[in-house]
Amino acid sequence: MRLKHFLLLSVFLLTSLVMAQQATLTIESWRNDDLRIWRDVIIPVFNEQYPDIEVIFSPTAPAEYNAVLASKLEAGTAGDLITCRPFDQSLNLFNEGRLVSLNDLPGLENFSDVAKSAWITDDGSDVFCVPMASVIHGFIYNKDAFTELGLSEPETYEEFLALLETIKQSGEYAPLVMGTQDQWEAATMGYQNIGPNYWAGESGRLGLIEGSTGYDEGGFLEAFRALAQWQPYLINGYQAVAYPDAQNLFTLGQGTIYPSGSWEISGFNELATFEMGAFPPPPPAGQDTCYISDHTDIAMGLNTASPNQEAALTFLEWMTSAEFAELYSNALPGFFSLSNQEITLQDPLAQEFLSWRSECESTIRSSYQILSRGEPNNENDLWNAAAQVLNGTLTPEEAAAQVQKGLESWYEPQQNR
Repeated sequence: MRLKHFLLLSVFLLTSLVMAQQATLTIESWRNDDLRIWRDVIIPVFNEQYPDIEVIFSPTAPAEYNAVLASKLEAGTAGDLITCRPFDQSLNLFNEGRLVSLNDLPGLENFSDVAKSAWITDDGSDVFCVPMASVIHGFIYNKDAFTELGLSEPETYEEFLALLETIKQSGEYAPLVMGTQDQWEAATMGYQNIGPNYWAGESGRLGLIEGSTGYDEGGFLEAFRALAQWQPYLINGYQAVAYPDAQNLFTLGQGTIYPSGSWEISGFNELATFEMGAFPPPPPAGQDTCYISDHTDIAMGLNTASPNQEAALTFLEWMTSAEFAELYSNALPGFFSLSNQEITLQDPLAQEFLSWRSECESTIRSSYQILSRGEPNNENDLWNAAAQVLNGTLTPEEAAAQVQKGLESWYEPQQNR
């Protein structure tokens, strides 16, 4: 009789355990172009280990995601897993009680402070999304043009300027393919690309937040001065060149170097008829340490109202693994896992970008954490100022003073500098 009761209890407990793991998880995301990758690549690998957890990737159009997600959360119909945009939008969700703190999630130790910076409270006490991927800034170039002109990758900023002059003198190609019509490129692909080498990456960025440095001094001012030196080398009529125009001009072979980042890799692989290479933003001569903008892009959090917490945590823990890191990074060349685990990429251009993490120190764009909460918006101020520097309508000193004045007008730590 005792044996019978023991066997019945064992069967009951085993059945309960299996049922506890049987669940259907729904992922909310704005990355509707990633539907096939999740459905056909990522989820099947997860199900090889966890066959009882069904995962449904349910994206919304990017422009509609914020509003649709807010509506679903309010109605209690949002999915179990929430794809997190970086910084304040996701922070607001956590502060509203919509996202679970993931401090105790096994595997979160695989991510650096920089990796977690976009999904952590201001005081650093709670991480609320698992970092998924970043994009890395740098310069993509036409290898055929480099071979034709006998060029090599620059190792210092001075060599970079000399390289641009050589290309210009050849008359065969535009040295730099980038426009200023949309403004954001001047800041994102220009100032934030080369800037970390001047303001010492995280040291300078955190100095802005703390109020110990400003845009009108030190490395932040020097970065504007370095950016101004691009003006003679930009493609003809660059003031009227929009972002899609620059992409087309480069892939059609009209220019040699494209200031940008890893997010272009997939599109350029399909469109360019020439072999491409990439080099990181070169530091000034004599500087031993190099810095790259390894900018946080996407993460995953747990809906507080999810009825499938255990299964969702199982999925999130799997997302901290080296297996997921390599799988995701290969499925989306140019979007790199933020995990510090070593992975190998199949795309040679993506692998080149990724290799810079072992050579340089990583940081994120200076204006994204905390500094763009007020008015005027620090990020938008940088767009305008950087574009005017390249257009020659503001000197670097005037641009730096303008951005600093805007930040000081509402951000108290900068008022007390």
